[in-house]
Amino acid sequence: MAGKSTSARETLDVKAHILIIESRYYEQVAHALLEGALAELAASGATYDKINVPGALEIPQALAQAIASGLLPADASGARYDGAIVLGCVIRGETSHYDIVVNNANHWLMELAIRNNVPVGNAILTVDTEAQAMARARGVRKGKGADAVRACLSLVQISRVFEEIEE
Repeated sequence: MAGKSTSARETLDVKAHILIIESRYYEQVAHALLEGALAELAASGATYDKINVPGALEIPQALAQAIASGLLPADASGARYDGAIVLGCVIRGETSHYDIVVNNANHWLMELAIRNNVPVGNAILTVDTEAQAMARARGVRKGKGADAVRACLSLVQISRVFEEIEE
């Protein structure tokens, strides 16, 4: 498969319609992640719809509901979205709840993505402090929200390359 290679920070021009699943549990962090994601989507020419969930544990559940409804993956008959971007934040506390949330949210997110062939860009930040979260979320197109968009669009592009090879 010869072709053009892209770097992790390069804007991709991929015509795609993306589902954003966003946890607004930490409002300031969520705003910064979304700002970066929307800026990168606009730069790439992709379109999106957004839904909000209460917290990080609800993100994989919302993705599962979209898959069960036939909205994902793109190769499904009548699918609406080419991929998904997840935005959220888990900040370590004094109990083991952090580990439960982080491990389960990320495990089930990847399980759903792989099992159902859904391109997913993951920007669920896992940090010790809100200051660390803001440092990762800020920066508009240099932040983790934008990184998640580039990851998702790269995976959409890869899936289309493999579809062409099949034909």
